[in-house]
Amino acid sequence: MTQSIFSHTYPNGLVLVAEPMDWLQSAAFTFLLPAGCVHDPADRGGLGGFTCELALRGAGERDNRRFILDLDNLGVERSESVSSTHAGYSGATLAENLPKALAIYADMLRRPRLPEDQLEAGRLAMLQELRAVEDEPAHKVMIELRKRHYPRPWGQPSYGDRKALEATTIDDVRRHFHRYYCPNGTILGVAGRVDWERLKDLVGQLLGDWSPGGDDGIDESHCVVRYEHIVHDSQQTQIGIAYPSVPYRHREYFQAWGAVGVLSGGMSARLFHEVRERRGLCYSVYATHHTLWHRGAVFCYAGTGADRAQETLDVTVGELTRLAKGIEESELDRLKSRIKSALIMQHESSTARSASLARDWYHLGYARTLDQVGRLIDELTSGSINAYLSEHPPSDFTVVTLGPRPLKAPDGVSQ
Repeated sequence: MTQSIFSHTYPNGLVLVAEPMDWLQSAAFTFLLPAGCVHDPADRGGLGGFTCELALRGAGERDNRRFILDLDNLGVERSESVSSTHAGYSGATLAENLPKALAIYADMLRRPRLPEDQLEAGRLAMLQELRAVEDEPAHKVMIELRKRHYPRPWGQPSYGDRKALEATTIDDVRRHFHRYYCPNGTILGVAGRVDWERLKDLVGQLLGDWSPGGDDGIDESHCVVRYEHIVHDSQQTQIGIAYPSVPYRHREYFQAWGAVGVLSGGMSARLFHEVRERRGLCYSVYATHHTLWHRGAVFCYAGTGADRAQETLDVTVGELTRLAKGIEESELDRLKSRIKSALIMQHESSTARSASLARDWYHLGYARTLDQVGRLIDELTSGSINAYLSEHPPSDFTVVTLGPRPLKAPDGVSQ
């Protein structure tokens, strides 16, 4: 199937990037707005998430209930989230319903009600999310790991903390919205059965005269924690390990990503085979590559019984360190098979493609077709990955554990 990606930047800075997929009956969109939680004030952690929640509670002539009903009547499957860098709003529907769906979201972005009478309901939703994290130790340890591995504020979570959420006012929410929900820095990715020229004109009519906002810089403060234990009354211990890597925009990103794919992703991957299957040390273990615009990291997790936690940590770090010795051709072959299956699935998903288009544009300033990604995967060799690992061996580990007792940090990790 021939793939073409179109893009247009409007005078106010809004970027539209789209990929027509004429073999589908659906169309999907992803808004990325420069309103991530890195902008949360120190005493208002979670403000970005709170704002994302309230923004959906009515816009223009639609109150909270009408806003949701109109999207439901269009069959829009939707989601929203807040990351370090963005507030994201996504939806998918039948292609003929896309213009009406985009019009509703344009109303939200430009004429939100942000109703004061919904503030407490929004607060309860945020507090429930916070409690869900506190009740899920595996999730909590990885959030705490990210907070300690990345420089502040890049690792702070979107859900904030109880004290900040209880203190947040409607004026806080409204100020945050009007400061960071702006067209300059916003990316709209669209994929599916769409006509490019009509789409470009439609988005121009809806959002082309949206007034741009300011451009705040981010002040980083480095964290020096290398090992930290969080006491938690449990028979299990949660282990989080992180080390630096390269970001998506780096020329060797796919080598870094491929190395992590050998570590984790399927029952034949190294961590699953060595830590769980062969030694029976844990009930869950994985590694994943995470990227910001300017830096990347590998985050690893293992969940185990407290009595086997030290051995699990030692063996997992040992596998990470052993990765520097290189991978085998057979491991790369299995990885490529998994990746190609995932790419084929994306050919059938307008939702996945709209998100990929927006994400690519943010990191690269352009979007890759799936054929281009496929060629980059085909060009991966064990030699190129091993050369990368030789230059960038897993090291400088940050370790966070959560459980009844602290562990002895591995060699090279200060306590």
